[in-house]
Amino acid sequence: MKVQYDPAVDALYLELGTQAPDGVVEVAAGVHIDTTGRGEIVGIEILNASEKINIDTLLTYTLDFDPGIMRPVAKAPARRDDRPERSPT
Repeated sequence: MKVQYDPAVDALYLELGTQAPDGVVEVAAGVHIDTTGRGEIVGIEILNASEKINIDTLLTYTLDFDPGIMRPVAKAPARRDDRPERSPT
């Protein structure tokens, strides 16, 4: 996700995908959802953003999800040390 805020026009854009939008749905005054022809959401535009959200906390977030949806990640192989052993002196 990419977040862009333009203070000159007080517009916020949340880019959610790389696809080009084919259409726009206005869900509230100044809040637009960019969609593809297949109905996928690729972006959200908020005009007069500072009147609708706290811009100062825009990049502050909390992740709340079910840990059961995470798949285990394979551990990296142990590092092999190719240096010759030193004999104790």
